[in-house]
Amino acid sequence: MFSKRIEKLSPSLTIAISQKARDLKASGRDVLAFSAGEPDFDTPEIIKEEAIKAINEGFTKYTAVAGIPELLEAIKIKLKRDNGLDYSTDEIIVSNGAKQSLYNIMACLIEKDDEVIIPAPYWVTYPELVKYHDGVPVSIHTTEETNFKITPEMLKNTITPKTKMLILTSPSNPTGAVYSKEELSALAEVLKDTDIWVVSDEMYEKLIYEGEFCATASINEDMLQRTITVNGLSKSHAMTGWRFGYLATKNKDLVKAMTKLQSQMTSNINSITQKAAIPALLGKADNDVEMMRKEFKKRRDFVYEQFNKIPGLSAAKPQGAFYIYVNHKEIMEESMAFALTLLEEKGVAVVPGIGFGSEGYFRFSFATDIDTIKAGIERITEFVKGLND
Repeated sequence: MFSKRIEKLSPSLTIAISQKARDLKASGRDVLAFSAGEPDFDTPEIIKEEAIKAINEGFTKYTAVAGIPELLEAIKIKLKRDNGLDYSTDEIIVSNGAKQSLYNIMACLIEKDDEVIIPAPYWVTYPELVKYHDGVPVSIHTTEETNFKITPEMLKNTITPKTKMLILTSPSNPTGAVYSKEELSALAEVLKDTDIWVVSDEMYEKLIYEGEFCATASINEDMLQRTITVNGLSKSHAMTGWRFGYLATKNKDLVKAMTKLQSQMTSNINSITQKAAIPALLGKADNDVEMMRKEFKKRRDFVYEQFNKIPGLSAAKPQGAFYIYVNHKEIMEESMAFALTLLEEKGVAVVPGIGFGSEGYFRFSFATDIDTIKAGIERITEFVKGLND
């Protein structure tokens, strides 16, 4: 009845768990949700004011598919200011969130049986988009011992003649791992004599708690030419519902291909969002972003300390993003069973590690207020104690 392509696509576990939590809540259950990756802060005022201004001035018509000129210029300025990267505006395209950016990439580059290397744990959408476009996702499984990051040797041993692409995420969803400049340089050495594309998902760039962020494309000229940088404002500026993402690549023909594809799919993104994104990209909400980062860091420190106190659980310290990836293998191997039982018995929603390509873990989002976090950890502590008894 349906196409083979859609049949091989799995639904997002993150969304599925979040929906189950909402359903339980609607039925009257007391549910605490730590499954969605959504900041609890409001969008900064200067961004909202720009959106209201756009509405009042009637900026509500179709725009150029890739984005209005002043928005593309703002992205160009941001990439130069924050990352030391030089792009022209025809090397940038704006899409409906980073998900559409990633879809555009896969649709334009992946052929049948092309292999895409994806370090695990990974964001749930990566392998699904590869499969949907008839590619083959190839996981490199990482552990706490490598701080959930791949090594040059791991990458070298995974590359085959069919390898078309490597997806890197820094900071990582779900682990919070961040690649240093030295680590990225070492991976670049492995890639330098290949034709492999690198997709660098830098959505959590502004949420760093230790060290400094390094853009993958900034390593050297070779990496600049092969890297497609994907970013947005959803996480850093609390703009998840605004649906704003963008990508930058030195391959202008690729941008033309993506623009052609997007023209037949969605056309331009919301015109009002485009106007609102400009002050954010130009740094006019940086004080708000820093306030959020500092608060997330306090929460990070708290959840890291608390989870490592619970007998049977352990967690590596996330360097960025707003998730902690908790190891529960000592008390239960199957992550789906752990997450579903926790939700049913204690009304706590977390995302099972199997959705991220690794068993025996759950992802806990600390993008919510500290009182809710405390209550959630108390319930998890009771749940684990019951399992241990």
